[in-house]
Amino acid sequence: MKRALAFAALCIALPLSVAIAAHATTPDECAKLRLHGQSAQAQSCYDSLARSSSPYLRAEGDWGLRDYDQANNEFRAAVAQNDSSAVYRVRWGMLLHERFNNTDAEQLFKEALQRDPKDAQAYLGLALVSADGFDSKAVEWTAKALELDPKLVAAHELAANLALEDSDPADAVQQADAAIHLAPDALDAMAIHAAVEILADRSPDAWLAKIIAVNPHYGQAYAIVAHHLVLNYRYDDAIAYYRKAIAADPQLWSARSELGVNLMRLAEDDEAQKQLVICYDNGYRDAATVNSLRLLDSEKNYDVFHDGDAILKLNKSEADLLRPYFDEIIQRAMATYNKKYEMALPGPVQVEAYSDHEDFAVRTLGMPGLGALGVTFGLVVVMDSPSARKPGDFNWASTLWHEMSHVYILTATNHRVPRWFTEGLAVHEETQADPEWGDPITPDIVVALRDKKLLPVTQLDRGFVRPDYDAQVVVSYYQAGRICDYIQNRWGNQKLLDMVHSFAHRTTTADAIQQNLGMSAEEFDKEFQAWLYQDLGSVPQNFDKWHDALKQLAADAEAHNYDAVLKEGPEVVQLYPQYIYDANAYEFIAEADVAKGNKTAAAAELTDYERQGGRDPDTLKELASLEQDLSQPQKAAATLNRINWIYPLDAEVHRRLGALWLAQHNYAGAVREFNAVVDMNPLDKASAEYDLAEAYYDSGQRDKAENCVLASLEAAPDYQPAQKLLLQLHGSQ
Repeated sequence: MKRALAFAALCIALPLSVAIAAHATTPDECAKLRLHGQSAQAQSCYDSLARSSSPYLRAEGDWGLRDYDQANNEFRAAVAQNDSSAVYRVRWGMLLHERFNNTDAEQLFKEALQRDPKDAQAYLGLALVSADGFDSKAVEWTAKALELDPKLVAAHELAANLALEDSDPADAVQQADAAIHLAPDALDAMAIHAAVEILADRSPDAWLAKIIAVNPHYGQAYAIVAHHLVLNYRYDDAIAYYRKAIAADPQLWSARSELGVNLMRLAEDDEAQKQLVICYDNGYRDAATVNSLRLLDSEKNYDVFHDGDAILKLNKSEADLLRPYFDEIIQRAMATYNKKYEMALPGPVQVEAYSDHEDFAVRTLGMPGLGALGVTFGLVVVMDSPSARKPGDFNWASTLWHEMSHVYILTATNHRVPRWFTEGLAVHEETQADPEWGDPITPDIVVALRDKKLLPVTQLDRGFVRPDYDAQVVVSYYQAGRICDYIQNRWGNQKLLDMVHSFAHRTTTADAIQQNLGMSAEEFDKEFQAWLYQDLGSVPQNFDKWHDALKQLAADAEAHNYDAVLKEGPEVVQLYPQYIYDANAYEFIAEADVAKGNKTAAAAELTDYERQGGRDPDTLKELASLEQDLSQPQKAAATLNRINWIYPLDAEVHRRLGALWLAQHNYAGAVREFNAVVDMNPLDKASAEYDLAEAYYDSGQRDKAENCVLASLEAAPDYQPAQKLLLQLHGSQ
């Protein structure tokens, strides 16, 4: 979307005349002809420029004729001929920005500013580059461009777009009006007006009519509307507007590519591939188009399972292993949310788990606030598979539970919910499902709390879309989740459901709080933050003290100074109990306890680690071993089962858990775990098949037991336990 917006930035606004001269020969006049839909005249104009004696004008002509490689060569020649020119570098940068090379474009804009620090167009170029990544610098650069040139129409249009992305329609309208006042043919500004109307569920027809009156083939207007619908979760509506965009201008490849990407998001892969191939064949080969086509080509590597109200897509290499665990969480989540949200979904939910994080990233390309683990597109959930990340990086079951909340809330509100609320409610639901799920408060969040960086609730959406500091997206997730915790804690779960209903009727955040909680948003912020800081205690203000103490504790642990660790460790934990990440005090203390021969204390310490949300599989395996040594097999089984929700690709965990559950007569659990071992194709296939056979035998499934015994003997004909069990099976018959 931003690359298409850049088209407006290519044009320096000229006074609108009654008729545009057909003999126009400047880049601005050629662009004006194209803006007004006078394609033949624009083509002739650009052709004239392409035959100029000036390499700069030839570059502009070739660009207008869509001969991008030649235009790039001519810009290089123009800059070599006149190294002091800021304008040439700006225009070259705009070309590269349009053609997917933001890195070199940004460098050219900076070089232009070295030659002319007051070049507003260069600042606009920097803003366009930053806007592509939802970087807060985009707002800063746009403001600087307008400071230097208040009449820069394209800067006003970009400012309007940025404001609407930040959920500030009033400012968006103000900036759009400023552009239209300067240039009555500011079509992108009119499109922002149309988007504001559509997002408010009002008719955009008056603004679309104004656009059509200037240029009936200006598909970019519809693409701008579609972009904002995507950012507001309204994917079906966005697809409809991308279709309008390419109907108006079939060669608007950026819109056609976005259509393909969004069709993929709704699992309409066949049409998505068709649209993306058309883009690719016509030379539009940005990262989204190319990578999406590669991803579609990889579909042969995935199995799709249909189970009534759910569809599950998993990589073939891990599908048999993961399917039982994913099925369990999906069905538990749907049963929980059907009851809690008092609704049923209108169709099956599709969950896609990608074993390669880069594939997942392609599925979510162009969305703000990502380092995400999962994303929801209506009834489609896409996420990282447990195998896509390092063991312990995330709790995949918690992530899936989070995304399933989005499926319900987006459906319940007809995709009219503020970002902060749907994200906050999903974070809240993670710990409602299991207190050990969710992401424990990170040091970045603690620092933000210490420095009082929380946003007012009415501005919280901005923290997800265009962060002002590196950790603000994470902080915004945390804040939104704790807001929902607070509402439930003070008013009960029904108030959260009431707010869902309010948002379904297009109620603003401020009005939803007033209607349902009986206070103003400002009063709510004050009382929420008082509750939050009281709940956190002294953790934020003691952060620096904790950091220094943990550093010393780590040094003592490395030196095996266990007495010092046991003496100082409890205070380090007390300063920041939620810290369960790398080099945490719980593990240092447990290591010292084991070294001192106190397994009971070590198990207690690691149990606290687990309760705080600790999720390192090796640490949890150590806890399970301690629990077994202390004759606590049920606790050990529960600990090992928690690892399945974090990293279910550890054969040792499945084998140990299967044995524990078999001994506890949990035959269904033992069968699942031993099946997982078999599905991982272990080297010792004979014992793996035997363990599964034994579980089937004890559960009364003798036919399956015999099949597994035979598989065990096929792998190792002399394997005596399998021989003995086969005799038992035949004897019992």
